[in-house]
Amino acid sequence: MASDDMVMVSLNEENTWQIGYSLAREAKLGDVFCLIGDLGVGKTVFSKGFGAGIGARDTINSPTFTIVQVYEEGRLPFYHFDVYRIADEDELIEIGFDEMIDGNGVCLIEWADLIPNSLPEHYTEVRIEKDLEQGFDYRKLTVRKI
Repeated sequence: MASDDMVMVSLNEENTWQIGYSLAREAKLGDVFCLIGDLGVGKTVFSKGFGAGIGARDTINSPTFTIVQVYEEGRLPFYHFDVYRIADEDELIEIGFDEMIDGNGVCLIEWADLIPNSLPEHYTEVRIEKDLEQGFDYRKLTVRKI
């Protein structure tokens, strides 16, 4: 763990939602957030809070089958990716991934560790981990600038 990592603990879904919300309130134009974590750790809950923090008025759903959802009515345009079903990083070209990453909004990428060659040079990694010894709902969120 790097010395400038920010580590937060979530004890329930509301905490995870609030952490996403708080990070989005600080987000700036061009920021890219990369969510990493196993199935069921709370990436979608985090994303819902993040969308609310940006000011998206639509319900935030995980774009598993569409790969990307675009929300333009908030404080900044919000591009929400779920790349879990990407078989090849070349598929990202078809959806305009590079234009959105380099565009005029904020990007949140669920399962970002599956597309390492497509990530920008600088981004914020948000790693969500369970620790069942701490309790079923316990999550550790580590935020790191890359």
